[in-house]
Amino acid sequence: MLTTLATIAAVLLAVILVSAAMKPATFRVTRTRMIHAGPRKIVPLIEDFRAWRSWSPYEKLDPSMKKTYRGAPKGTGAIYQWEGNGKVGVGSMEIIDSSPSQVRIKLDFIKPFATHNVAEFSLEPKGGSTNVTWVTHGPASYFAKVATTFFSMDRLLGSEFEAGLANLKVIAEM
Repeated sequence: MLTTLATIAAVLLAVILVSAAMKPATFRVTRTRMIHAGPRKIVPLIEDFRAWRSWSPYEKLDPSMKKTYRGAPKGTGAIYQWEGNGKVGVGSMEIIDSSPSQVRIKLDFIKPFATHNVAEFSLEPKGGSTNVTWVTHGPASYFAKVATTFFSMDRLLGSEFEAGLANLKVIAEM
């Protein structure tokens, strides 16, 4: 009986590890929201990390999070570093490009595990409204591939992006 259970466990583990090895080397999560405001009203909320307090879902995960702002006050060269609880970890963001149609951010996590990704906000005007797309993409480590065998990165991050875009919509439309 014990041998049978050990064999089943070993086969199951092998299936998980092989399945993880066959997953793509990168990941990408995308969400879009129509906001009834122009890019001139929306971009300042994205390119100023201090404004993220008003709309980012990550700001609410740890109200006592330690935050540091460096570099430019907003736009290209602005840097935001944080250190918080297990939900937010430790990391930094740096705006590497900012224009009326796009804000690109270098996103680095140090804890709970090191990752180096890119976040992008694309703004496409449509009459008096703007389609805002929030994308994060980067390499998928083997550990991440194993983890996504049990949970969906798209569902996990996607729900946070949806909440953030909904918050951004409320503030931009005021």
